[in-house]
Amino acid sequence: MPFTTLIVDDEPLAREGLRMWLAADQDISAIHEAKDGRQAVAAIRTVRPDLVFLDVQMPEMDGFSVVREMGEQMPAVVFVTAHDQHAIQAFEINAIDYLLKPVIRDRFDQALERAKLRMRVRPGEEVNRQIIGLLETIVSPQRHVRRLAIRSGGKTVFVDVNDVDWIEAAENYVQLHCGQAGHLLHVPMNTLEKSLDPEIFLRVHRCIMVNVSRIKELQSGIHGEYVITLENGTRVRSGRTYNEKLKWLAGNPF
Repeated sequence: MPFTTLIVDDEPLAREGLRMWLAADQDISAIHEAKDGRQAVAAIRTVRPDLVFLDVQMPEMDGFSVVREMGEQMPAVVFVTAHDQHAIQAFEINAIDYLLKPVIRDRFDQALERAKLRMRVRPGEEVNRQIIGLLETIVSPQRHVRRLAIRSGGKTVFVDVNDVDWIEAAENYVQLHCGQAGHLLHVPMNTLEKSLDPEIFLRVHRCIMVNVSRIKELQSGIHGEYVITLENGTRVRSGRTYNEKLKWLAGNPF
């Protein structure tokens, strides 16, 4: 299945590099370019690309403004960003792919393959929902995430955060424990913690967060830590640096 692409970047060298790599891919049938947000909007409406590589930081009309302008007409997108940490966090939470400048070839190839797979197996409506979620996270940084998008086997599963019992760090991933089900999310624990409502999820260890409503029992350990028993019988141990939070919790019935 051939794909038409659009590269949007105000830096000519950046466009040239992406064009060269795209031209080497046999699935890419056409490559168009735009040097700013206004040109991007016009190109999307006339060319109707399948995939857009969209620079975030551009003068006058940035990448997010392009997405807002296009609304539901926005095609699949891979964002390109230099240093916007909040944007990167939003991309990760909403399962939207991004490239960090300076872009390296291996990472580009990975993003392109993911994008092609996404366009083959997922309807445009689902892609638009993810982009809308991204914009909500960017525009309203204080709004807490209500559901998480989990990529698995060529599909995306959406998990309501209220269905998560506890969360366990696994290097640059986290494991979501939801009853008998488990989901692996490619996002660091610190990034996820900032996006979750602290009234719902409590960090009790550098590698563990728990859903407060799932806590059944707190038991003091011999070294000042707590053993936390959840409603489903799971037991986790707190870290010493998090004990004050649990002392406060123990003194405030919920």
